Amino acid sequence: MGYGPLRRTPATNTGEELLALPAGFSYVVLGRTGTPMSDGVATPIAHDGMAAFPGTRRHTARLIRNHEVRTTPGSPGGRVHVEGSERYDELGVAGTTTLEVDLRDGTVLRHFVSLNGTIVNCAGGMMLHRRGWLTCEETTAGPNQGWTRKHGYIFEVPLAGPEPGRPAPSRPLTAMGRFSHEAVAVDPRTGYVYETEDDSGRPNGFYRFRPADPGNLAAGGVLEMLKVKGAGNYDCREGQTMGARLPVEWVTIDDPDPDLEGGAPTCTRQGLAKGGATFNRLEGCWYGDGSVFFNSTSGGDAKNGDPANADGYLEGYGQVWQYVPGRRDGGTLVLVYESPGRRELDSPDNLTFTPRGGIVLCEDDAGSADADPHPLAPGLINVNRLIGLDRRRGQPFEFAVNVADDSEFAGACFSPDGSVLFVNQLGDTVSPDPPGRTYAIRGPWQRGPL
Repeated sequence: MGYGPLRRTPATNTGEELLALPAGFSYVVLGRTGTPMSDGVATPIAHDGMAAFPGTRRHTARLIRNHEVRTTPGSPGGRVHVEGSERYDELGVAGTTTLEVDLRDGTVLRHFVSLNGTIVNCAGGMMLHRRGWLTCEETTAGPNQGWTRKHGYIFEVPLAGPEPGRPAPSRPLTAMGRFSHEAVAVDPRTGYVYETEDDSGRPNGFYRFRPADPGNLAAGGVLEMLKVKGAGNYDCREGQTMGARLPVEWVTIDDPDPDLEGGAPTCTRQGLAKGGATFNRLEGCWYGDGSVFFNSTSGGDAKNGDPANADGYLEGYGQVWQYVPGRRDGGTLVLVYESPGRRELDSPDNLTFTPRGGIVLCEDDAGSADADPHPLAPGLINVNRLIGLDRRRGQPFEFAVNVADDSEFAGACFSPDGSVLFVNQLGDTVSPDPPGRTYAIRGPWQRGPL
């Protein structure tokens, strides 16, 4: 199944043994934390969500990459920062970088800060018609935590405009909600933006934003939360059946930009008060095959042994959901896969839909002290993997293992021509050790389901 047994594989350009891959696959290392970029800024820490777009030259791709920097307000260490640029929060430490990559050999042609002045940029998604990237803040921090502005928003990073030394202005899209954002996916037929929430330890919602003008998200729109039709506060976290089809409707979030500092109810509380469905740690989100696929990192009946979270829920090994938009109704929700245990899939985070119809899942903090060590990384407690999901067979398989350190995989995405899988190794979110890295993986994709 998949692409066969994995083996520890050195990087083509550095010789470092960082990944284990199937036979026939190779990779190069790009954009390592601390490496000087084209704009003179050191590559920041915490490489997270990412997408690949056509490059400005033949045989190239442009990557826009998030940096989930979690240092204190204004801290200089590892931050995303261009002095004198237009920034939403002068003390913001996170944002995005853009890389122009030669697909033939992985050479980085340009690399620069494309947005700064934000915090905790975790994941996001491609804008309508691939015009750029929507980057998401995974926090609702604000002045009470030392920042100059409220946070918890989505920001646009257009393809056209940002250049070395001239990042895009960071302007929040407040109508799209203030909550702990993870990822988004845009339905190209309607322009609706689907949004996941990752507020660890609390029930989370799955949202959609219906823009007044799909080509101009800043013009506002309506934010809604998914509700299972006829079942108020339906609990998707456990007791579910793979393949069962749940009819869906949507409830309006009346105040998408709540004054949390003043005690206003959160977007989540507003949606749950109207019967919205609950999930546990919604993370990766991607549009493919006419549907929106998204991960619940800690959902499922099989429990991983971690202590109960804030609302008493015991965390599971993870779920993969599919939302099928309806043409005349609210659509349908389907549980595509639920992990029965650590070996099959543990804590899926970012995901991507592949050019050949498969799914790639990035594990986040997989494993624990009481888990059996992975034979390819015996010295690591948390061994994170890239898991392929064969949609025809409905079964997961190992595609890659991080044998360098215990940081998670993130930002998996294919080049527009489908030849290269780009993926990040997060590194640390507050220090340069371990460093963040971006990998470009190539090989015989046609040999398997990815």
